[in-house]
Amino acid sequence: MAVLERGLMDRKIIAVSSKRQITIPQKFYERLQLSNEVECFVEDGALVIRPLRREGGEFAVHILRELVVQGYSGEDLVKRFESMTKEIQKAVSLALKEADDIASGKRNAATLKDIFGES
Repeated sequence: MAVLERGLMDRKIIAVSSKRQITIPQKFYERLQLSNEVECFVEDGALVIRPLRREGGEFAVHILRELVVQGYSGEDLVKRFESMTKEIQKAVSLALKEADDIASGKRNAATLKDIFGES
């Protein structure tokens, strides 16, 4: 029964090309509402491919609450929200690039000693 619950009964074996490319079956593509980019990572020995969502919705409510606490309202609130959203998007992009560089061996990850110094 666990297999049915996890949706593994609805599976398809797909080929990997000599260029390491795959074609996502249409039924999965449509079910997940994929676009031209997906997020890909390894978890528990499995390759996970999932929709990439860049709306920033998870931060929007937090940003708005903080801006209201700071006293913003009306058009000032909208302008400051747009500004903060762009700042967060830049920071996330930089963090993702750094993670990609570390994963590909282009740079080393920081150690606890680097972050906290000598203990």
